[in-house]
Amino acid sequence: MTTVLDRRSLLKAAGSLSLAFSIPLNAEAQAPAPQRPRLPGDLATTPRLDSWLRINADGTVTLMVGKVELGQGILTAVAQVCAEELDIDIGRIRIISGDTALVPNEGVTAGSFSMPNCATAVRHASAEARGILVGLAALKLGQPAQSLSVTDGMVSAPGGASAAFWDLVTGKELAVDAAGQATLKAASAHRYIGRPVPRLDLPAKLSGGDIFLQDLRPAGMLHGRVVRPPAYSATLASLGTKDVEAMPGVVKIVRNGSFLGVVAQTEDQALAAMKALETAARWNVEASMPGHEGIYDWLLATKPARDIPIKAQTRSDATPVARTLEASYRRPYQMHASIGPSAAVATLADGVMTIQTHSQSVFETGAAIAQMLGLADDKVRCQHVQGSGCYGHNMADDAAADAALLAAAVPGQPVRLQYTRAQEHLWEPYGSAMVVKTQASLDKDGNVLDWTLDLWSTPHGTRPGGQAGNLLSARYLEKPFVIPVPQNGGPPNYAADRNAIALYEFPGHKVTTHFITQMPVRVSSTRGLGAYGNVFAIESFIDELALAAGVDPVAYRLRFLKDERARAVLVKAAEAFGWERWQKRPDHGRGIAFARYKNIAAYCAVALEVAVDRATGVVRVLRATAANEAGEIVNPDGIANQIEGGLIQSLSWSLKEEVKFDDTRILSDGWDSYPILTFSETPPVEVVLIDRKGAAFLGTGEASQGPTGATLANAVADAIGVRLRQLPLTPERVKAGLRA
Repeated sequence: MTTVLDRRSLLKAAGSLSLAFSIPLNAEAQAPAPQRPRLPGDLATTPRLDSWLRINADGTVTLMVGKVELGQGILTAVAQVCAEELDIDIGRIRIISGDTALVPNEGVTAGSFSMPNCATAVRHASAEARGILVGLAALKLGQPAQSLSVTDGMVSAPGGASAAFWDLVTGKELAVDAAGQATLKAASAHRYIGRPVPRLDLPAKLSGGDIFLQDLRPAGMLHGRVVRPPAYSATLASLGTKDVEAMPGVVKIVRNGSFLGVVAQTEDQALAAMKALETAARWNVEASMPGHEGIYDWLLATKPARDIPIKAQTRSDATPVARTLEASYRRPYQMHASIGPSAAVATLADGVMTIQTHSQSVFETGAAIAQMLGLADDKVRCQHVQGSGCYGHNMADDAAADAALLAAAVPGQPVRLQYTRAQEHLWEPYGSAMVVKTQASLDKDGNVLDWTLDLWSTPHGTRPGGQAGNLLSARYLEKPFVIPVPQNGGPPNYAADRNAIALYEFPGHKVTTHFITQMPVRVSSTRGLGAYGNVFAIESFIDELALAAGVDPVAYRLRFLKDERARAVLVKAAEAFGWERWQKRPDHGRGIAFARYKNIAAYCAVALEVAVDRATGVVRVLRATAANEAGEIVNPDGIANQIEGGLIQSLSWSLKEEVKFDDTRILSDGWDSYPILTFSETPPVEVVLIDRKGAAFLGTGEASQGPTGATLANAVADAIGVRLRQLPLTPERVKAGLRA
């Protein structure tokens, strides 16, 4: 379990045999030597072994990682990998995660990169550390290293002599760079890898323990609240504060330009003062938004900042085109809709702003906050603490910044900032709305000759990234920070165009991203970025082509799917679902869809059975089956949980979720106006896994999001014979489709 520690506490816990810190301070220092082969995972940027591991005098091992726990089980998985390769009991491991003063900078915990980058680094670092420790034991015992065995950190020689890891180190042995040459354990010797080790974080969550940031109550803590403008573009015109300042418990009213907040002795007092300030404030408001009904026309009419051809493969043969089909698909803005409103605790002491935050990007968010406050980067320290229901770029980073703005006004005292439900819903950065148009020319047998996909999207990434302008409140300060122009980051298939290149092999294949940097609605990274919309379009359209060709949807996909691992996953899902023996009933339908996340991560296929009530338009998902392959499995329960959770969330998106807004403001301010799937609407989910022993770890956290939305649309089309191309598939849209 991860722990919030200060440096002194860590040194005390580690004892006299702890090893020196060596966290590089900048990217240049972290860069590998040019002549050295690239090290595995994040060892490439942080090669020092003692940046990752400490062998402690008390028989424990401290594992330090930059990736953080978001409920995805990553800390359990990296502990498994560490225990396996270091040859210790997993109970000896103490994890420090996401503390910018103590752990390697592994960037943002996002994009399903934790297993390929972090777990891979930990695995190799642990194996190298084991080799060093066995070498020390060999010297001490006077035996060849090859003759020694290790059990739970105890190195034993054939004659019975032994030495423990924690008795061998003096504090310098791991202060070396990894060589990347360690021999990993054979799968036959695995004790932890491949096993469903219970999650380290669950006992506290299931028993109501103080594990979430929202539970933190440091001594002397004050409570902070902020007052948001009524609209994105609003500015504070006037404010009378005299009456609010006289309210019980009010310590400080903080106004900086159009940023407005209050610090009080208790939470109730802070809330009361916040509401009084909301009443007292007068705002200038502009009407400049297109409205949720008009957003798709706005996307198609707005001149893109860039038209990016991400695949341009021209067909070389002259097979005649028998027919051409085309379609257009739409996804709306959707929320993270975190169950717990975001929070943070900040303290300004001795010139250092220390922030407990549930941000996924502690280093870059800390740098952005430092810029906003006018501090040096090393004067802002972020410590990750899990947030209730937090994932993606929700309001966690903004809460950290707002807590810091309020704490700066009351030096020496911790300030706990928490948003209201409405503030979380109204101001979080949403997943971008998209329009995806597809076209396919077919031969006489229905085979695809030319495949064309064009997508229109606003950005999917405005994380802090070390820039204050990406922090919400920084834009409203008296000296406001300008919002940086967003980039469609990464290589093709990475952000708006994530998964826009179909994995199918077509003779002609063109994909173009029409990237729009204007943002009428605040947007950033939600689970899967553009993959959800792109896979919805691709896998819906391929189903339409199969229907037009009169071919079974599974068989039709297999015509063009040449990657053997992809084919295995698709076939596995169909078999587990019972695709061949499924019997058609009135108003019941089945659907299937497939994608390899980002075309580089986990393979996932999803099959669903639905029933549609033609009178009400309500879609009921009766059951779901998913097949997944993520390379070598570390924790099968962890992967199954990620696939199941992603599938259920995607069903919620695809059936219900859509951010509503008019020309001035967001209208979805709570669960009534932004409904999500309930427990009673959640179908039974079966997940089957394919384990590739010895293969590289593949990220799986967002793999089921895309296929699920398309599978649902395919199943509904199968049930009622009507193709719905705009998400979510609400009862109103189903009834409209039936009437058309």
